[in-house]
Amino acid sequence: MKSIKSALLLSAIFVFSVSYAQDKPAYILYNKEGKEVKYSKLEKALDGKNVILFGEHHDSPISHWLELQLTKSLFAVDSNMVLGAEMFEADDQVILNEYLDDKIDDKLLDSEAKLWKNYETDYEPLVLFAKEHHLPFVATNIPRRYARMVSKRGLETLDSIAPKAKEWIAPLPIEVDLNLPGYKNMIETMGSHMPGNVENMARAQASKDATMAYFILKNLGEGPFIHFNGAYHSNNYDGINYYLLKGKPDIHILTISTVKQDNINSLEEENVGIADFIICYPSDMTTTY
Repeated sequence: MKSIKSALLLSAIFVFSVSYAQDKPAYILYNKEGKEVKYSKLEKALDGKNVILFGEHHDSPISHWLELQLTKSLFAVDSNMVLGAEMFEADDQVILNEYLDDKIDDKLLDSEAKLWKNYETDYEPLVLFAKEHHLPFVATNIPRRYARMVSKRGLETLDSIAPKAKEWIAPLPIEVDLNLPGYKNMIETMGSHMPGNVENMARAQASKDATMAYFILKNLGEGPFIHFNGAYHSNNYDGINYYLLKGKPDIHILTISTVKQDNINSLEEENVGIADFIICYPSDMTTTY
């Protein structure tokens, strides 16, 4: 009898081990030290934060699903929250507001605003959440035509745009430190692959970061502001973070980043420390576009 019980126990352990080894998690959440943590840890970390910068991969379904889940979690504890996103340009704010206020329908929003091609699958759920709960949704990004101007001709070209247009960008002059790690890495990485003035490309990136930070601070209220942006805009506590702290040194920011790895069971060294929390998902994950 004892031998039968031992055999059954060993069999159970074997089945458990095999099933565990075959488990295929869609993502694993890590803290900045590279330690695996539960989602509840992230929820608790939201407390007392003025701004949450959610750094996504634009085509990652895991990013977009967790953005909505985190928005719901944040709303459950503070309904005074504000949403905002890189994916909406500041000159579309009036149109976005009209949609949120039920003055126009989704067809008009689609035809009038510069929506991203993956809006319907990836960002519409966030906008609909804001609409349902009567929350502000801020279009934070610089209009792309002005970022392109900077990329081609430098920041000085922004001095020539119309006074009304200057309302859609960070106040001029926009100061840029090209020695910041994010911009420095962009210059070094793109320098050998892209023609033209690579430093101006970094300045165009900075014009986006500065403008997003400006509109976050401008719309900061009593509750937290959750902002959705490409991970490269907030990785390593750089980019948007830099301009937020420049404008409001006492602000409390939580950063989230998204990375993909062939093996997600441990965080690769290069991804440790890039944000307060890191979402790691498999490299072969299906993309949204």
